[in-house]
Amino acid sequence: MKTIAVLTSGGDAPGMNAAIRAVVRAGISMGMNVKGIRRGYAGLIEGDIIDMDARSVSDIIHRGGTMLYTARCPEFKTKEGVDKAIASCKAHGIEGIVVIGGDGSFRGARDLSLGGIPCVGVPGTIDNDISSTEYTIGYDTAINTALEMADKLRDTAQSHDRCSVVEVMGRRAGYLALQTGIACGAIAILVPEIEYDLQKDVIEKIKAVHKTGKKHFVVVVAEGVGGVVQIAEKIEEETGIESRATILGHVQRGGEPTARDRVMASQMGYRAVELLNKGIGNRVITFVDNKLGDKDIYEALAMKKKFNVEEYHVATEISI
Repeated sequence: MKTIAVLTSGGDAPGMNAAIRAVVRAGISMGMNVKGIRRGYAGLIEGDIIDMDARSVSDIIHRGGTMLYTARCPEFKTKEGVDKAIASCKAHGIEGIVVIGGDGSFRGARDLSLGGIPCVGVPGTIDNDISSTEYTIGYDTAINTALEMADKLRDTAQSHDRCSVVEVMGRRAGYLALQTGIACGAIAILVPEIEYDLQKDVIEKIKAVHKTGKKHFVVVVAEGVGGVVQIAEKIEEETGIESRATILGHVQRGGEPTARDRVMASQMGYRAVELLNKGIGNRVITFVDNKLGDKDIYEALAMKKKFNVEEYHVATEISI
């Protein structure tokens, strides 16, 4: 391939800039021209495409967000939209694309690959909900951000003998909530993957632990569970302990990426370019059993991710 491009799609995640940097510099080192597609698939359809060189990605490895911006693109979900994107690739001489994003972004990469534009997906989402990989870019940073916020809320809860009910992001997945809950010592963690009984698993547990002398509590709730305000109200009503709900929201998407996210993004971005350089597309970069690899996009999208029930059990047992 003579010319490749890189885009970021879906929700932004810390480490995306590190992945862009790796793609650009790896492409250049392998003798290719590299272009940047701004605003994801919407930018591809509209031709919002720029030439990139080694200096284009200087001093971005430590920055959150994505220098190429990102956007949702309903039009790209149609055949007409995909056809426009393919035509745009041909007009700009783009022979392959590295797509950084989540499952929705990978479906777009699959459609482009079927249309003759080889694509390689790089997993980038704070939710860590991509079934084909054990790790996604942005996850570690998001955990640390959520943990910092939960720790600050715990300080206030301790000062006032309160219960703080904290909602973390993760869409329909509970991975971020589980890790944050374990790390902050939450009394209870509520995730979409595990059925729960609010009375038995939260309220009665708080009452029992309160009798042992503990006066303040943190409950972590995954975004996919929701209802944190109602949960806090119910806890206060049943236990008499003043309770407050806090939704952390999009603060978890931002901030400087951690060392792990910078390193993983760099390795994944480089691996994606290696595949395109060999003329290989329709693949997704994976990280399984501490090893980088890649899978066919169809296979990757068909996989179901297992929730770590054992880790959840450990969290439940030690929160006393």
